[in-house]
Amino acid sequence: MTTSISTVFETEWAHWHDSREDQLRDPLGFLSLTGLHWLTDQPERLPDVPGTWWVTDDKVFITAQPADRLAFDGVGIAGVRIITPAEGAPGLNVLHENRVLEVIRRTGQYAVRVHDPAAPTLSSFDGIPSYAPDPRWVVPGRFTPFDEQTTITTGAVVDGLEHHHTASGTIEFTVGEATERVIAFGDPSDLRLLFTDATSGITTYPAARALAVGAPDADGTVRLDFNRAANLPCAFTDFATCPIAPAQNRLRVAIEAGEQHPRLGRHS
Repeated sequence: MTTSISTVFETEWAHWHDSREDQLRDPLGFLSLTGLHWLTDQPERLPDVPGTWWVTDDKVFITAQPADRLAFDGVGIAGVRIITPAEGAPGLNVLHENRVLEVIRRTGQYAVRVHDPAAPTLSSFDGIPSYAPDPRWVVPGRFTPFDEQTTITTGAVVDGLEHHHTASGTIEFTVGEATERVIAFGDPSDLRLLFTDATSGITTYPAARALAVGAPDADGTVRLDFNRAANLPCAFTDFATCPIAPAQNRLRVAIEAGEQHPRLGRHS
């Protein structure tokens, strides 16, 4: 019976791990990023990007000629086009041949993020290094809701940016002899954690890992499967703007489970 339970556990983890790797193989996903160019109020040409780009009154202006082969919303850009991406949301996509020039807004600043299906990081991707799955890292916890949802502000891997997270309460759990209490983000029906631990910067990515928790039971019990602690996009590319973990979620213990640092051997 024990062997059967263990086999089911490992199989389910393998399906999750395979799905994670399949997501990263998206030809226009985060591994396809080849550039992140911040815009100013001065019209300028960006490296390896056609057209002229600038920001005025919280609007992004693009000027291009037909020969630049830029298109937005299915229409080629000839002359001036104005677009307005939303704060923190997925960007608006300007197409250039096989590439996507994603225009984003982060903390009131605007940038063009270049997605290229021919990116070397995509073609060289050979999987996500991870700790071996271990049922011992499935830990019970107790969710305590706040009286009302609150906003937690964190920094980002890009200096000067902020992320604003909706927090619903705290989760308390015990690892070994240490009891930890962390802030749970998201709606109470779909909780998630953003955390660091004593492995961060050693075997795992230093800024944060994410863990989906889901909904608590009626008595507040939650299940923390740290085998599914996942890297944020910034672990794989320098062209993401991911949040860092809040101070309340910097664990003292070493969570030797989940995804490891994918660039540990070649990235500080």
